[in-house]
Amino acid sequence: MSAGQVHPTAIVHPGARIAPGVSVGAYSIIGEQVEVGEGSWIGPHVVIEGRTRIGRGNRIYQFASIGAPPQDKKYDGEDTAVEIGDGNTLREFVSVNRGTARDAGVTRVGDQNWIMAYVHFAHDCQIGSHAVIANYSGLAGHVHVGDWAILGGATLVHQFVHIGAHSFTGMGAYLSQDLPPFVKAAGNMARPYGINSEGLRRRGVSADAIERIKRAYRTLYRSGLSLEDAKRELAAQAAHCAEVGVLLEFLARSKRGFIR
Repeated sequence: MSAGQVHPTAIVHPGARIAPGVSVGAYSIIGEQVEVGEGSWIGPHVVIEGRTRIGRGNRIYQFASIGAPPQDKKYDGEDTAVEIGDGNTLREFVSVNRGTARDAGVTRVGDQNWIMAYVHFAHDCQIGSHAVIANYSGLAGHVHVGDWAILGGATLVHQFVHIGAHSFTGMGAYLSQDLPPFVKAAGNMARPYGINSEGLRRRGVSADAIERIKRAYRTLYRSGLSLEDAKRELAAQAAHCAEVGVLLEFLARSKRGFIR
């Protein structure tokens, strides 16, 4: 570690593994089992503890708390972890708790996520890549978030809920059940409001595929079919559109049920 990268008021345990090019701001604390990848920037007053691995090129802003014990009364000091990938931005007061022995044992955050101020990831959350999670959103334990999902400000997510790829929530949404891929949701309790067509266009999804996803949405939510009949119709549609296949697979895996 080159001289000048760690502020003299920061406390970095000698056992921490800090790659070249890492900056650590004033009064930050980095624990013994922490690993930080090359080129990451850690602002002032950040606490990173526990068995936490942070990849390359991340930016973690002031007062973030990474790797603290889970807020789970059943937790009894088991050796659990946090893993954060590459290129993420975690803004002020973001908190990411360690996993628990009752689940994966690891809270994971993928790559290139944009996590705004005051967001909380509870124990065993599994966050994909390229997600945007806006201010004050809170994810309870065991929540899964797919790639490219966007959660509007103050979105609250019940434990064990799964959020599909390319989905979108409005400000103040409360999810007590799974949110399928591509679907927009809003309200408390959250209800479906079409598909995230603008997000799909921005990511290069073809106009034909977007129209097929819209048709799948209408089959699921507007056709009046029973769930089993809707799934059979979606299976036929999936033969012509891979994205519909992704939706169908998500529904098959859902354990909490999905928003209706």
